[in-house]
Amino acid sequence: MRKLLLTICLLLALPAWSQTIAIRAGNLIDPANGTVSKDQVILVKDGKISAVGHGLEIPTDAEFVDLSKSWIMPGLMDAHTHLTWGTKSWEDWDLTYVYQNSADRALRGLKNAETLLNAGITTVRDVGNDGAYIAVSLRRAINRGLFPGPTILTSGKIIAPFGGQETDVSYEMGPFWRIEYLDADGPEQIRHAVRENIFYGADLIKLVADNSKSFYSLEEIRTAVEVAHSAGFAVAVHVFNDEPARNVILGGADSIEHGFYLSDDVLRLMKEKGTVLVSTDFPADHFVAGHAYPTEAESREDARKILDRLRRAYKIGVKLGFGTDIVIDLPNETRADMTWDYLAGWKAAGVPPAEILKSMTTIDAELLRINKQRGAIVPGLAADIVAAPANPLDDIEALRKINFVMKNGQIVRRP
Repeated sequence: MRKLLLTICLLLALPAWSQTIAIRAGNLIDPANGTVSKDQVILVKDGKISAVGHGLEIPTDAEFVDLSKSWIMPGLMDAHTHLTWGTKSWEDWDLTYVYQNSADRALRGLKNAETLLNAGITTVRDVGNDGAYIAVSLRRAINRGLFPGPTILTSGKIIAPFGGQETDVSYEMGPFWRIEYLDADGPEQIRHAVRENIFYGADLIKLVADNSKSFYSLEEIRTAVEVAHSAGFAVAVHVFNDEPARNVILGGADSIEHGFYLSDDVLRLMKEKGTVLVSTDFPADHFVAGHAYPTEAESREDARKILDRLRRAYKIGVKLGFGTDIVIDLPNETRADMTWDYLAGWKAAGVPPAEILKSMTTIDAELLRINKQRGAIVPGLAADIVAAPANPLDDIEALRKINFVMKNGQIVRRP
């Protein structure tokens, strides 16, 4: 018995044996430059890519995956998600606080996370509206291997001027928005709010600049950026209009979220300063189904304006990150289905497939500050790999048919 126990202890003390996975990649896409390499071999070991090349020797004990007829690319990213949020329409927004507790929202988040991963979205940036740091708990559970899901970076509570993103609230209701937001007015309150989010486990900082007529000043934005950047955190800012957007850009924020009504002058300033636009171009049908506006005509007109802004931003040369901002649950569509609906808008705005794919991988990885860990199929990076039977560089809608997904070297889905 003692010898048996000693043997077991010795085995447990040894490093876990990890089998190499060898992928025969018929068409390997490099989204950074839009090129395709033919007949490649990708070797994966210990969750990372160990080698890539033509004619590589495949170890005899490797698990072999034949994707010789597929189009292989890095795992896709969504830089603006709300995994734990979901409602039938924008009209019901505040009812979420009444009818869904933290456990309800955590379970919703797990479901959405698993759905997105299976579709090939291997990394997401969750930018708030997750209650009491629910996305932090979701990230921890996935990282510990308790549940399948993408890599999650989360902003924690959204920092905003008093009132969060609410309007016309009865004084007698009290500040119920603080379930989701940190009220912060003036540099010192903003400094405290940034540090509070960092303390509770955020990976980045998210602010709302102009949800009301009183918007964040240049000094306030600079304060948030100074504190966040000194801790190694990126700053994302929700903003719609020109004047507050100038403060956001000149204040040094890493990205503007939405920017729906920006002029060409401000878009040119974004290009000059290198500010990323995460454009969240809602499909018109999503606006209509979610009752974003009182009439269908208003919904479609606003969607048209948003798409026009994307078209102008691309022509000007603004760096574009891919993000969705899905918060509505549409009947008969999963979060993944709704994500792919955004591709038609990018196509209609004149963005070529190669540039769309670059936004969903290379640019998002840079924005999320993980490009040294993920976002390309090169040795040393995490093995986040997806494949589709058709070429997304010909038609980006091919992403709807992704049928192979690997996350951190683990095969999640096979053809």
